[in-house]
Amino acid sequence: MTNTQKHSHDVMEVCVLAGKIMLQSGGETYRVEDTMTRIAAAFGFHHSHSFVTPTGIIFSIDGEQSTKLIRVSDRTTDLTKVTIVNGISRRISGGELVVKDAYQELKEVEASELMFHPFIQICAAAIASGCFLIMFDGKWNDFIPAIIAGGIGFSSVMYLHNLVKLKFFAEFMGSAIIGLIAILFVHLGIGIDLDKIIIGSVMPLVPGLLITNAVRDLIAGHLVSGISKGAEAFLTAFAIGAGIAIVFTL
Repeated sequence: MTNTQKHSHDVMEVCVLAGKIMLQSGGETYRVEDTMTRIAAAFGFHHSHSFVTPTGIIFSIDGEQSTKLIRVSDRTTDLTKVTIVNGISRRISGGELVVKDAYQELKEVEASELMFHPFIQICAAAIASGCFLIMFDGKWNDFIPAIIAGGIGFSSVMYLHNLVKLKFFAEFMGSAIIGLIAILFVHLGIGIDLDKIIIGSVMPLVPGLLITNAVRDLIAGHLVSGISKGAEAFLTAFAIGAGIAIVFTL
């Protein structure tokens, strides 16, 4: 392998790694493609080509016979990593980082756990559930039941995501648990408005970012990505609704 070939190979590794981190962390596909091509251009390859879907990345550089393909199966929401990768991309464009240093920093970002501790996420979801209840004209008497139901439901979803790799199962079970807890509170006289408790408690499970990204991808002309993300958001919402419906039919 000549020095030129090795350099182009290293640049491809940097570009694909940056795209992988962004895609896994909830970045839009068009933004992932733009970041990869900008990094390649900063290193002297102005005719790179990238094709990104929610489950994979294909990247190539003109003059190279090889094409890099990776599959992305696990996706979450970690906008901190997206911001860091954007910062690294800007530093590369500004000539502050060479290929080796950029790759090393990206590997550190990939290996880091920048998301909040699960306990903090659960507490935030619980408080958000109570706040959503008030926002939807719920009564303050239902504030605590919504917090408890939302917190337990969100923690169930987090646990089941790690336990069962079946898509949408965690959301289905989480919403069913929320429905059962809400019914229990109302039955015991602790809660008053069953509908408002359930609505407020399931809101942290609603795929809001996924819906937003689907619309933005469609507007940007990425039809495959936009439609697939829209379908995923619809099925997630359907699973949440089905979980509640099952509880009411029992």
